[in-house]
Amino acid sequence: MAKLIHVVEDDEDIRFIVEYVLIEAGYEVVTSGTSKEFYKKIAVQHPELILLDVMLPDGNGIDICRSLKTDDKTSHISIIIMSAHAAERAVLEEACANGFISKPFDLDDMLNAVKKVLNDPDNSLHKH
Repeated sequence: MAKLIHVVEDDEDIRFIVEYVLIEAGYEVVTSGTSKEFYKKIAVQHPELILLDVMLPDGNGIDICRSLKTDDKTSHISIIIMSAHAAERAVLEEACANGFISKPFDLDDMLNAVKKVLNDPDNSLHKH
């Protein structure tokens, strides 16, 4: 069964491209453009991985990440933060994310980061 990835990205073009690349790579994909939409969907279905943008129109990806990682129901879900605005180390430490992708990103690099986190979530881009 294909691993489910939830892409949370407010930019429609980026969301579409990331979804397309992930589907082509054999993943199942759910997308959200706002944190409100994301919270509705996460309540119904837990993905293996969340690709999470920091800057959302109605929220902050770091806050979302922190709340997911401190909730027993969702703390097991791997999260990769995507951001053009934040320093990688600060984001990873602040949000307890499993990985970080700096925007703009190369699609191959994004796919490699996804595979790395899904294959080894405890030893991914973030060393504890």
